[in-house]
This record gives sequence, C-alpha cells and structure tokens, in this order.
Amino acid sequence: MWKKKKKPEEKAHLEIMDLSIHDVRKAIHTYAERKPNEVPLSVIINHDLTIDYHLLSPYIKGIPKKTYYMSRETYELFEEEDYELAKEMDEVQQAVDLYIQQTGEPPTIDMDPYKRISYHKLERLHLLAQRPQREFYLTNEEFMITYKKPQ
Repeated sequence: MWKKKKKPEEKAHLEIMDLSIHDVRKAIHTYAERKPNEVPLSVIINHDLTIDYHLLSPYIKGIPKKTYYMSRETYELFEEEDYELAKEMDEVQQAVDLYIQQTGEPPTIDMDPYKRISYHKLERLHLLAQRPQREFYLTNEEFMITYKKPQ
C-alpha cells in the first residue's frame, strides 16, 4: 500500500531577541554536548557562516538581533564586525590541514617561538588563494590555528 507523503514540518517561528555572544555560545555548547556523536557540529553553520538558530531552538528561544558567524573549521564564534576574520580562519585552517597532509609537518615559520603560520610555505604549494593581512598561529591542539598571539 502506498504511504501518504508527510508534509515537511514548518519551522517554529523564533522571536528576534537581544542575545549576547555569550548566550549563543552557551546554546551551541549545550547543543554540541547533546547531539549524537555521528552528527558533526558543522550542521548548525550555514554556507554564509551564520548559525541555524532553528537547530539551536531547544537551547535558545530566539534569534539574536546581532549577526554572529561561526568558523566552519575551528568552530569559533565571531561578532558581525569580525566576519572577514571568520572567513580567513577557515581558509588558513584548510590550507594548514592540506599542507600537513601533503608534507607531514606543520607550515610554521622556522624557529619562530610563537609558531606563526608561514604563508610562504602555504603559497609555495598553492594552498592559499590570497595572503591574509593578519598573523595566525598554530596551537597545541590538533594543529588548530588561532589569531591570538600566544603569551
């Protein structure tokens, strides 16, 4: 017997609210803790790096007035004025991952105590489309990058 095709559920209407970056970060953290292991956190990140608040709706009861962006590669949350930084972090992190995959070593500037990313090394392998204007550094966590200079 043919089954009747279900209509897609309509997304609940979310109210626009005055939510801080801390509120959004807390909701994302709770979502990440409760999601099934096989579901990547990146499902909440739209193509333009905005966040799908409908997926977060069990943990946050609205959509923030301010626009927040999330790096698809590092899962770091940014305010609207840092959108370019979020995009650059994704580009550089992807390039770093590919460089390590191809060479087996991190693309840092030789002998740099801060482990600054060498754009020259990335460009030599054609892994960067455009050189960022800011410095990025390699952290001690699984070859992740950061824009914050280590102390």
